[in-house]
Amino acid sequence: MSAPISNVRPPFDQAIVDIVDYALDYKITSPVAYETARYCLLDTLGCGLQALDFPACTKLLGPLVPGLTMHHGARVPGTSYKLDPVQAAFNIGTIIRWLDYNDTWLAAEWGHPSDNLGAILAVADWLTRNGHKLTMRDVLTGMIKAHEIQGCIALENSFNKVGLDHVLLVKVASTAVVCQLLGLTRDQTLNAVSLAFVDGQSLRTYRHAPNAGSRKSWAAGDATSRAVRLALIAQTGEMGYPSVLTAKTWGFYDVSFGGQPFKFQRAYGSYVMENVLFKISFPAEFHAQTAAEAAVTLHAQLLALGKTAEDIARVTIRTHEACMRIIDKHGPLNNPADRDHCIQYMVAVPLIFGRLTAEDYDDTIALDPVWGKRIDDLRAVITCVEDPQFTADYHDPKKRSIANALTIELKDGTILPEVSVEYPIGHRRRREQGMPLLLKKFENNLDRRFSPEARQRIINASLDQAALEAMPVDAYVSLYVV
Repeated sequence: MSAPISNVRPPFDQAIVDIVDYALDYKITSPVAYETARYCLLDTLGCGLQALDFPACTKLLGPLVPGLTMHHGARVPGTSYKLDPVQAAFNIGTIIRWLDYNDTWLAAEWGHPSDNLGAILAVADWLTRNGHKLTMRDVLTGMIKAHEIQGCIALENSFNKVGLDHVLLVKVASTAVVCQLLGLTRDQTLNAVSLAFVDGQSLRTYRHAPNAGSRKSWAAGDATSRAVRLALIAQTGEMGYPSVLTAKTWGFYDVSFGGQPFKFQRAYGSYVMENVLFKISFPAEFHAQTAAEAAVTLHAQLLALGKTAEDIARVTIRTHEACMRIIDKHGPLNNPADRDHCIQYMVAVPLIFGRLTAEDYDDTIALDPVWGKRIDDLRAVITCVEDPQFTADYHDPKKRSIANALTIELKDGTILPEVSVEYPIGHRRRREQGMPLLLKKFENNLDRRFSPEARQRIINASLDQAALEAMPVDAYVSLYVV
């Protein structure tokens, strides 16, 4: 006689349980985390406003069906759109990541935890406009928790080494946090997070030659919108998949992670937000931030010697392994998305011009018959070499440095003293130096879209921590509506 079939499902994988219990129950008590989250909010929204200057970005925005609007829909900062929360998450996620110019997290896996704001702000604004009492403190709490989930998984687990894009972590983190905002039960949230892992995951194809392209700029928007969709599906009572990670043959570990379980360095808390890296000086892939800073310094030294970049015979970049694996590129660069992930390009431009701006990646510069050729000629003589100590310090949780050191040899045989930068201005160790510059960057981005009066209203609402935290979400987001 055969045994009866059991309808009892196995318990959820512990990694999923830990995410859900943290998202639903953990109380954030760190004032540093909340203050840093406020800076992150401002910088992220400011970068989104700057992205609206680029038609390649704005063509992707708005409702899925042209002309469709939603009564009491979520608003997209810098626009007049009123959208359902799924499409709003795509819009917000796309603008804040388009220029790759705000926060970063570097570990075994790198990524941009602020990407999660696409889902968090869209859902919080939509809920508030429909009768729920959410404040900006709820948004900051969601940001801290999403940063923590994404960043703590990234510390010891490299998705890029198995060909998967880091936006997988954005989707997982956003799903968990959005479930909390929506008021889902623990069982519903477990189901939702399992659904995020069941999904087929994005390949890194669009981040690497010969296929580097603009999808990398809307991949996070795609991930956040999917997170909101999965949370709403789970809210209906749709089932989840408890052993989605560990199931033999068919689970995530066996199918997509080489059969290896996730490893964890630390329990979830507020570590990631407290130590997040800000891009302040340059719109450049973060592994090149210190290299670009060194290049600007060397540009000034060349001018002082009566020299220019045309006098350079070769440049050696002493760097870390992650930089060499991700952005050490030679040969043709096909588009802005290719150029802003090439360290040779991001060093050549400041050596020539003494600057590196978002516009410097455009075809108007890169394909210019004079300036484009000078950039390409200089790129050809820039070489990266790994320094094992730089690599070790990159992974050291007490340092988390992103060091680069540049040495220039001139055509007359002169070798300039090496310029080494260990920590970028956006690093926690340079936070005191960086935050005034970050706020100036935010104010400059507000100037792109708003009148002086509207700009001042946003600044007044944003700079006082307690006042911002107490503000209803819809009231704050409405300040950004045009």
